[in-house]
Amino acid sequence: MATTNDIKNGSVLSIDGQLWSIVEFQHVKPGKGGAFVRTKMKNVRSGKVVDRTFNAGTKIDFATVDRRDFQYLYKDGNDFVFMDTSDYDQVTIPGAIVGDAANFMLENQTVTIATNDGEALYVELPTSVVLEVTYTEPGLQGDRSSAGTKPATLETGYEIQVPLFLETGTRVKVDTRSGDYLGRVTD
Repeated sequence: MATTNDIKNGSVLSIDGQLWSIVEFQHVKPGKGGAFVRTKMKNVRSGKVVDRTFNAGTKIDFATVDRRDFQYLYKDGNDFVFMDTSDYDQVTIPGAIVGDAANFMLENQTVTIATNDGEALYVELPTSVVLEVTYTEPGLQGDRSSAGTKPATLETGYEIQVPLFLETGTRVKVDTRSGDYLGRVTD
């Protein structure tokens, strides 16, 4: 069994039958009293974030989380079908587990799926993806990147804010964590 000294960002703990991912942690040794570990943890299933403090050296239970690469194949109703790139097995994951990642996934794209005891926990995308703008209002001559923004629909159907000068058909880089426009991509 591990102790609080083994905590790292991204570690997954099993506390009272629930899985919690460490978002950030800090070892604190005050001048008076015992040392402790202050953590910010996110519930893997619900997404709820809580702060929790452990005494230094407390025994904790780490959960085994397996992260493997899968290829996104297609959407089947509310579910998503992925193929394991190592053994070509197909798995179906409910839309609730895929979450916001669905806004940035294209068919045949490689994603990382985290599992615990064969159960999918969440889908991880790269921090940014390149997508094509399928619709946006026409830009005006003289518009500059700092002049403002307008809505644009991406090829996944997700809508983001882009600079006024962008046109339909432009490929853009998008942050998958926030959905923010990062820049134009020229091939």
